[in-house]
Amino acid sequence: EVPEAPEITANPGGISVQSSDIPQIAQCVSRNSFPHPNITWHKNGEKLQPEDKMVKIPTTLTRESSGLYTVSSTLFAHVTREDRNSLYYCTVHYWLRGQIRTVESQRVNVTVFYPAEHVKLQVMPSSALVKEGDDIKLVCEADGNPAPVFSFYKRELENSWQDLTSLADTNSGVLNLHGVNKSSSGLYRCQTLDLDDMRQMEKDVELVVNYIEGVRVKMEPSSPLQEGDSVRLSCDAHSPVALDYQWRDEKGRKVAEGNQLFLSNLTFETSSNFSCKVIAPSVPGLEQSKQVAVAVQGKPRIVAISSPLYVRQDEVVNLTCKAIAFPRPSVHWNVNGTAHEYVENQHIASNLTVRVNHDLLRAGAMCRVSNALGVSEKHIQLLDQKTPESKGVIIVAIIVCILVVAVLGSVIYFLHKKGKIPCGRAGKQDITKPEARKDKIVVEVKSDKLSEEAGLLQGANGEKRSADQ
Repeated sequence: EVPEAPEITANPGGISVQSSDIPQIAQCVSRNSFPHPNITWHKNGEKLQPEDKMVKIPTTLTRESSGLYTVSSTLFAHVTREDRNSLYYCTVHYWLRGQIRTVESQRVNVTVFYPAEHVKLQVMPSSALVKEGDDIKLVCEADGNPAPVFSFYKRELENSWQDLTSLADTNSGVLNLHGVNKSSSGLYRCQTLDLDDMRQMEKDVELVVNYIEGVRVKMEPSSPLQEGDSVRLSCDAHSPVALDYQWRDEKGRKVAEGNQLFLSNLTFETSSNFSCKVIAPSVPGLEQSKQVAVAVQGKPRIVAISSPLYVRQDEVVNLTCKAIAFPRPSVHWNVNGTAHEYVENQHIASNLTVRVNHDLLRAGAMCRVSNALGVSEKHIQLLDQKTPESKGVIIVAIIVCILVVAVLGSVIYFLHKKGKIPCGRAGKQDITKPEARKDKIVVEVKSDKLSEEAGLLQGANGEKRSADQ
C-alpha cells in the first residue's frame, strides 16, 4: 500500500539559539502504508544525520487495525541565527514493485530567537539636511529577534544624559522630534536591552540642525533721505553653512544679488520697502528674510489733476487731485464741496464733489497739497461745454449755405442753357432777333473783378446796338 503524503508540523512557539536543551524543530507523520516506510530529514536540501547532543531523530511505528502502518518522526536540533531563513522538510521512502520510491513533505520555517549583535541609529532624513522647523525621526535598529527594548538619551552639559524614552516608541525604536531648532543639535544615544539575557548595547549619532540667525540690515546713511540722494544697504547673518544673499522689492521682484544693494537718485516712486533674503544653498528650504524701509522725504509733488474739465452750469462734477510725498501730506481745496481722500503707498488722491456755478466757471478751482517740508498747488480750469457746441453749429451752418448756393447755381445754369432765363438786356433782344444773327452775339462774364464785368457787359450792349442800326 502506497503511503499518504507526509504531514509536517513545525514548532509553533519558536526556538532560541541559547536553549540548553536540544529543541524540537518539527514532526513528520506518514499514514496507511505497507510495508512500513522510512523517514529522513533535510535542511535546505541537505540530509540530516543524528549527532550526539546536536541532532536527534526519534521515530515511532504504529500498526493500525487495518494492518497498515503509521510512522511518526520528530526532528530535534540546535539552531543558530542563520537558521532564521532555513527550510526543513521530511522525505518518506517506501517499496513499490521492487523499487524504492520517495515522497517529500512541504517545506517549513521555524521562528528562531537570537540576541542582537549590532545596533544602528540614524537620523531620517539625513542629518546633513535637517533645518530649523523640520520634523525628524531617530530610528534605532537592532539585529536581534525578538527586537529588544529601546531607550533614547541626549547628552547634556558635563556628560550628563537626558532621558527621552517617554517621547519614543520603545517597541519600534523610533524617536520623533517635532519642529527642531538650534538647541536640538547634539549627541543622541539609543540603548537596547535584551530581555532574555539582560544584555545591553548602545549606539550614538550626532544631530546637526542647520539654521540662520541674526539677520540684520544696515542702511548708510541712516538719516532721512531726500529725493535725489543715494543709499547703501548691507545685509548680514550667521549660520553654520555658507549663505547667499538676494534683494527684492516690495512686489517680490529680485533686484540684486550679494549682501549689498546700492540705490541712487532716490525718488518718491522708489520702492519704499526692500527685503534681504538669506539662503543656504546646501540645505534646501533653509532661508530667512529681513525687511527695511527706505523712506524718501520731500515736499509734495502733484502727479495728476483733472484739468481742463468741460462742464455745464449747475452740473455736479468731481474734481481730482493726486499727489505724492513723505511725510504724508494734506490736501485742501479753495472751493466748498464734499471731499474724499484715498491713500495708496505714498500717493494721496482727493476727489472733490461740487456743483458748477458762475464763479467756479470763471475762476476755476485750486488744489493745495502740503506737508512739513513744503507746499505744491495747481489750478483746475473749468470750461463751459456750450462753447465747443456753438462752434460746431456755425461750421454746420456754413457747410449748409455752401451746399444751397451750389444747388441754386446749378439750377440757374441749367435753366439758362435751356433758354428759360434771359441774361441782361442782350437776352431780351435775342428773343426778337432772327435765328441767324444769334451766333454773332458774344457775352463774356468774369467773376474775378466787378469793374471788368461791367466793362464787358457795356461793350457787348454797344455791339448789339450797332448791329441793329
